[in-house]
Amino acid sequence: MKREFFYKFIKFGLVGFSGVFVDFGTTALLREIAGFNQYVANSTGFLCAVISNYTLNRVWTFRSRDPRVVAQFSKFFLASLIGLGLNNSLVYLLYEKAVVPFYIAKAIATGVVMVWNFWANYTFTFQQKG
Repeated sequence: MKREFFYKFIKFGLVGFSGVFVDFGTTALLREIAGFNQYVANSTGFLCAVISNYTLNRVWTFRSRDPRVVAQFSKFFLASLIGLGLNNSLVYLLYEKAVVPFYIAKAIATGVVMVWNFWANYTFTFQQKG
């Protein structure tokens, strides 16, 4: 069971890594090119990654066959919204208060939120045992 958990965590991390490209790419496009507020850009990037990550995690990481896709996505989205709150809070604390460069703050926040997201999705969204 520990091996299966470990492999799911690795897969979740790889999916999350792909989501980082979606997240950072969208954030950079909106912030640097379109001139959006950094927190609006950050939130939009994060939410675009949610859609990509849900799909990949459902199909590959957790191999879910649950026919209640809308309910399952709602759980994933709720966990992600909590993660978004954590992400923006950490970005704010690191960037505004600790004066860490924006994208470094975002990278740190992303790593912290990954642990939250895995636990929430393992135990709540995809309801894995053990």
